[in-house]
Amino acid sequence: MNDDATLPLSLLPQRAEMERAFALRRTDYDGIFFVAVRTTGIFCRPSCPSQPNPDNVEFLPSIRECLFSGYRPCKRCRPTEVDGSPPDWVAGLMKLVSDSPDARLKAEDLRKLGITPERARRWFREHHGMTFTAWCRAHRLAGAFNRIRTGSGLDEAGLDAGFESQSGFRDAFTRAFGTAPGKIRQEAPPQRIVVAMLESPVGPLLAGAHDDGVCLLEFSDRRMLEHNLGVLRQRFDCAIVAGSHPLLERLNSELTSYFAGGIRQFTVPIVARGTPFQEEVWTELQRIPHGTTISYEELAGRVNRPTGQRAVARANGDNRISILIPCHRVIGKDGELTGYGGGLWRKRLLLHLERTGRLPGDG
Repeated sequence: MNDDATLPLSLLPQRAEMERAFALRRTDYDGIFFVAVRTTGIFCRPSCPSQPNPDNVEFLPSIRECLFSGYRPCKRCRPTEVDGSPPDWVAGLMKLVSDSPDARLKAEDLRKLGITPERARRWFREHHGMTFTAWCRAHRLAGAFNRIRTGSGLDEAGLDAGFESQSGFRDAFTRAFGTAPGKIRQEAPPQRIVVAMLESPVGPLLAGAHDDGVCLLEFSDRRMLEHNLGVLRQRFDCAIVAGSHPLLERLNSELTSYFAGGIRQFTVPIVARGTPFQEEVWTELQRIPHGTTISYEELAGRVNRPTGQRAVARANGDNRISILIPCHRVIGKDGELTGYGGGLWRKRLLLHLERTGRLPGDG
C-alpha cells in the first residue's frame, strides 16, 4: 500500500535510528513512525513507556498501515489520539495558517520550519482525511463561506482567504460549495456536508454531518471510502468540506461513551439516503438490539425478501454510517462472521464490545 496516506518505507529513518529513538522514548519521533509489537498485536508511539523486546517489533510508517496489518492501539500511549489537541508542530502550522491566511506554505517553507512535507501530508491525511495543502485550501474557503454569510463583502472575503483574484476565488468557491459566493446572501444558504476525522480504539473514523443529521461514518482505511464519498455527493447534491459541526461533536461524545461500554443506544440524528430498498434494509438494521446478531437470511425475511439474501448483503455493504447503522450485527446462518467493510477483525471487536461492555484487553 503506497498512497498519500502512508509514507513509503524507504522514507522511514534507518532501523537502528528508530530503535534508539524507541529505547530513549523520544517524543520528537512521534508521528514519524510507529512501533508494532508482534507478540501482543499492539502498536505504540516511539515515546511509549512500554519497552518490548526489540526482536519482537516492526516499525511501520502510519496508523493506517498499523491497523491494516491487524494491530490495535496501545492503551498506555494511545497512538491514535493526541490528548484532545494536535502535537506542537501541527498546532504551530495551524496557527500559522490561521494568522496568515494569504500565506502559501510550500515544501521549502515546511523544511525551514523543521517539518518534512511527507510528515505534514501524512498527519493531515490520517487526522483530517486530506493532505496539508488541501486542508489549508479548505480552511481558507470555509472561512470565506462564514464571512460572507455574516455580511462581509465578496472582495474582502476573497482577499482574506488568500486569493489574489476574484475570478480565482469565485471558481474555487463554486467548485467547493456548488454555488457562486454572490448567491449565498441572495438565496437560502447552500447545504454542506462537513467531515472530520474522529479517533477511536479501533482506528480513525471519517465522519460527516449534514444539517439534517450524521450521514457518514466510515473507517478511514476502507477501500470503498473514496467511492462512498462520491455517492454521498450525488445523494445530497452538495459539497463535502472539512470543518467542525455540532452534530460531529455530539457524535464524537456518544462514540466515546459507546467504546467505553457506557451507552447502548445512539441518540444523534442520522440521515441515510439511498435507494428505497437500501433505506428499508438500513432501517431494519437499526432495529437489531444491542448485543445481539441476526443472519442475512433473517434480515431478508424481515424486509419481505425471503430469497433476496444477496441483495440484502449488498445493501448491508453499501451502508455508509457504520456502527450507528449496525451492519456488523448481521452474520452468517452458521454463526460465522462474514463480510464487513471495516474488516472482520473490527466486526469481531464490535460484537465483543456489545456483548461484554468492553473491548478485549480493557480492564
